[in-house]
Amino acid sequence: MANIYNWLLDHSGIGVADIYRSAAFYQALLAPLNVGVVMRISRRFEPAQADDADLAGVAFGIDYPVFWLDIFHPHSQRQHVAFRAVSREQVRAFYRAGLAAGGVDNGAPGLRTDDFSSGYYAAFVLDPDGNNIEAVLREGR
Repeated sequence: MANIYNWLLDHSGIGVADIYRSAAFYQALLAPLNVGVVMRISRRFEPAQADDADLAGVAFGIDYPVFWLDIFHPHSQRQHVAFRAVSREQVRAFYRAGLAAGGVDNGAPGLRTDDFSSGYYAAFVLDPDGNNIEAVLREGR
């Protein structure tokens, strides 16, 4: 597994149609990876609470915002985001949590062979907006 210095992205995000529905989905989906909500913002880019009427963005991470959901970007554009896992069990738990939260199967947990690097263990779930969200463990790295 690559260490923190090999991570090239500072943060990423996607637009969503329903910020409340998507926030609940991602809280369940990312919990097995020890990722949770670290920040929320209003339409005025001010701090917000989960139930605020003008909630506009929700940031997930461990220590700082890495992955954002927001109402500012178009939600009609399908995205792909892969989150790193540290074990096969985390990948499986991510998949189960995603399906239980209303996600759609887009690839059950398992080793990928065609067009993937050796030791690529992953699972894929479609979120409420049809985005392809992945948990991946790169074994032997």
